[in-house]
Amino acid sequence: MPERETEAQARHRKASEREALEYPRPHPPAPGEAIEVAAGVFWTRIPMPMALDHINVYLLADEDGWYLVDTGLNTDESRHCWRTLAQRYFPQQVLKGIICTHFHYDHAGLASWLMREFEAPLYMTHGEYFTMRALASSNTTIKEDAQRAFFQHTGMPEERFQKMLNSHRRDPFMPEFPPSFIRLRDGDGLTVGGRQWRVVIGEGHSPEHACLYCESDRILLAGDQVLPSISSNVLVSDVEPEADPLSLWLKSLDRLRTLAADSLVLPAHGLVFKGLHTRVDQLHAHHQRQLEVLMGPARKGESFTAWEAMSWLFPRELKSIELMLALGETLAHLSYLCRTGQLQRVRDSEGLDRYHAQ
Repeated sequence: MPERETEAQARHRKASEREALEYPRPHPPAPGEAIEVAAGVFWTRIPMPMALDHINVYLLADEDGWYLVDTGLNTDESRHCWRTLAQRYFPQQVLKGIICTHFHYDHAGLASWLMREFEAPLYMTHGEYFTMRALASSNTTIKEDAQRAFFQHTGMPEERFQKMLNSHRRDPFMPEFPPSFIRLRDGDGLTVGGRQWRVVIGEGHSPEHACLYCESDRILLAGDQVLPSISSNVLVSDVEPEADPLSLWLKSLDRLRTLAADSLVLPAHGLVFKGLHTRVDQLHAHHQRQLEVLMGPARKGESFTAWEAMSWLFPRELKSIELMLALGETLAHLSYLCRTGQLQRVRDSEGLDRYHAQ
């Protein structure tokens, strides 16, 4: 196994990274309650029944109503939270818009229900809306055949693929796609409560992720583009097998680094924080460490599959959804190294994609 941090080293590094950031609100709100983190900007949480047990969502007060940013999962508990929040903080006021940063179902899973429940329009980017719509309406048989071939090339054993596929078929959170949307474009402005928000587009984690930035108050509604304690998943999938999402992700982080260093960052997971530039640098360093782990065996002349490399980046037992994300992220790092000329990918006589030093 290639050299990587020991558990003690990793714990020390993560503690140092946490201490390098500032947390103006060190305690998160309880479900159904909201904290006003800036004038007219409220932070609350929607629970999720999984390892990542919450999503942060935000309420924006306007003169004659309110907007929400991200929705939570398509569950009864999420619906109850939204009804409670609306009655508690905006009684008898109209919901003027549902803003989804991207299509992942913890961020947009309740969009259709919210549109109907509150008679409100949906705001998304073109890439996110149509990715969500395409995935919801794709042909299952064709999708499974394509996925099987894709994962076979990585070296995943058939029994592991079948177990993962069966788990995904039982996914209880898949939402219906919303029937319409209002398009957000990079640089667009949205005025809410006298505050001007600018749309800032990121890539890598999802196709066309929308952040909102208020320059005058230095507030960033960041979605999943920058999180305080974890790195968002950046993966290659069977839908775009030749993608290089890590390059897009790192470039997106660099664009966020041009915003004010003391911006108040409102992330989709974790605590509200300050220290945007520091966190961007930490995320760059994280991915560089991952790349170095993969290059270690390559420099020794070894040839390996993505399946083998995954265990170096994620040396623990993985559940089915974790397995898909981990393998996709491993592929993203391998694709980056191939595009930058450090690795070469060759398909062998058994149909396995093997990587070795260029």
